[in-house]
Amino acid sequence: MEQRLEKVLATAPGRRVRAVLRDPGIAEPHGASGPDVRFHCGTRPCLRRRGKRGQEGQALGRSRGGFSTKIHLKSDFDGQPIAFHLTGGEAGDSPIFKLLLDLGPDITPRAALADKGYDAKANRAIARARGIAPAIPFKSNAKDRPTFFPKALYRGRARIEQCFGKLKRFKRVALRCEKTECGFAAIVALALSFILIKSVHTA
Repeated sequence: MEQRLEKVLATAPGRRVRAVLRDPGIAEPHGASGPDVRFHCGTRPCLRRRGKRGQEGQALGRSRGGFSTKIHLKSDFDGQPIAFHLTGGEAGDSPIFKLLLDLGPDITPRAALADKGYDAKANRAIARARGIAPAIPFKSNAKDRPTFFPKALYRGRARIEQCFGKLKRFKRVALRCEKTECGFAAIVALALSFILIKSVHTA
């Protein structure tokens, strides 16, 4: 094989073939090779250094339901969406109550309807300090539960559940197709805008 290769190289004009191949009998120089050789003795770093990619800070987390994202939605009494906030699936609802009160237009509602996930004395105190009547049911293991609860007012919370049902009809929202929080928030905002446009059109 070596003899046949030497015959082929000998018949090649100039150094067009020999310039690319290395002679096994000659020691390799430590420096860089000629411009027509594509080998180098050392390793080189990548031209572009990319940061670590991960799922931290992308509103993703593991809960009992699996790896998911939680949408905290704020709506009016008619069930029309006002604002939303994204957290990981493992995040609790109660710490987001104060943030939801600050989201949206600068108006003070007369009542705040929320489910048992927002049950906390601090949340009720924050709502009352702003002149808002909290209608949040107490958990079964809560202590010092009051005897009165505005059940008639709390029935209006079914409208925000209906808004969630409309939102889950969008496949990209229900399946969380976007990886980043910014991309998923854009899809949720787009879906909520479609819900608002349709409600205005049918009104």
